[in-house]
Amino acid sequence: MKSRIPLRKSLLIRYLTLVFVALMIWPIIFPLTSTILYYVSLLQNGGEPVENRYAVAAKLEERWHQEAAQFKQADRAAIDQRLHELKKEYPEAKLFWVDNSGTTRLQLPVQPSLPAQWNAGDAITFMKKSYDGDPFTVVAFIGQDPKQGFMVMQIARNLMVTDRAGYSTTHALIVITLVFGLFTVASWWFFYRLRGRLVRLGKAMVPDNTNGLPSPIEITKWDEIGQLEHTFNQMIKQLTSSRQREQEEETLRKELIANLSHDLRTPLTTIRGHAHSLQREPLSEQGQQSLVLIDKKVNDLGQLVDNLLAYTLLSAHKYSLKMEATDMLRLVRTSAASWYPIWEKEGFEIHIELPEQPVTWRVDSQWMTRILDNLFQNIVRHAAEGRYIGIAIHGHGETAIVIEDHGPGMSAASTSKGVGLGLTIVELMTAEMQLQWQVTSSPEGTRMSIAPMKAMSASN
Repeated sequence: MKSRIPLRKSLLIRYLTLVFVALMIWPIIFPLTSTILYYVSLLQNGGEPVENRYAVAAKLEERWHQEAAQFKQADRAAIDQRLHELKKEYPEAKLFWVDNSGTTRLQLPVQPSLPAQWNAGDAITFMKKSYDGDPFTVVAFIGQDPKQGFMVMQIARNLMVTDRAGYSTTHALIVITLVFGLFTVASWWFFYRLRGRLVRLGKAMVPDNTNGLPSPIEITKWDEIGQLEHTFNQMIKQLTSSRQREQEEETLRKELIANLSHDLRTPLTTIRGHAHSLQREPLSEQGQQSLVLIDKKVNDLGQLVDNLLAYTLLSAHKYSLKMEATDMLRLVRTSAASWYPIWEKEGFEIHIELPEQPVTWRVDSQWMTRILDNLFQNIVRHAAEGRYIGIAIHGHGETAIVIEDHGPGMSAASTSKGVGLGLTIVELMTAEMQLQWQVTSSPEGTRMSIAPMKAMSASN
């Protein structure tokens, strides 16, 4: 699969395109909306454009002066009639005129604030108040002659707003809201889909129950996340291959140990048989010592072979386990009795303190005997210089078997120190039987405790 991501598929390019479109749409959307509203207005009015007749002040002023100029030498009735006509054309406007004597004539509509008789001061005050004010005011001399009087048009400023296409502030707010909402929805959809893919990838990273490794994920798009999914799949492939190699190596190692254990048993049996035959022959003192050493080493090697085979079977979960109620005191006494001659021969001080009341655990008696044998053998091999072994039962309610020695401790060097396979087997067996094994070691000696897990936890 290609490692480079095409620009058109890049998440970064896609989002930048979304932002660019959002920025570029603003200069276009307002003229476009104005045009659309203009044509909608045309359709609503039968194809005729709707114009605001009050919008252009210059046109109003020009029209008013033209109308006033037509009244040269006109009588009052003609002026009144024309003002009524103009009122129909500009219904929102206020119209009135004043004759040459300063008398207010026609008012459309009537304005009580206007003086009935005008003088120079009233005219100046009215002009000053109306200049550039609200309402918009146009004053024109009748017949373009100040001696004939003047006529006035007043229009409220709010009627003069240019809105040729019906485009108002409300429309602008609606358009802004729609565009902003569209951009928000597009951004939300972009990140929602992005989040969905990331959540799917996160769930895929959880190991399944078959082999403890996550399953490969299907790549739906080749972008940055797709590239991450591809890398994740490559990692899963390498981990699966590594796990398979480890399993093959572990299987090969276990088979090698098992075969080696079986192959060593025959020559060991032969050596042990010949050693026993030599014991019946007349030998010198040095020969007798050598024979004893040979027998001891053969026994040690036999024990090592047994441990190798036991470790292999335990690791493969093929070692037969039969849990049943067992009198632990009887089992400990029986195991200690089998080791008693060896301890006496080595000059050990033996201190066994076991109560008379039975202590029952659910264990495999053969496994438990193997555990005790390994611990006792470990003391004989590595703690013989302490010349002490103690076996006792400690605890209240649930009990713990405690085995002590006065050796140099586990951290001290030993000429007969091996790979610690015996203690490894002890650890595996106690864990399988739901027992807890604790070791406390110092230069003054080692103390080992075995108890059911709940009892050991309570004592802690």
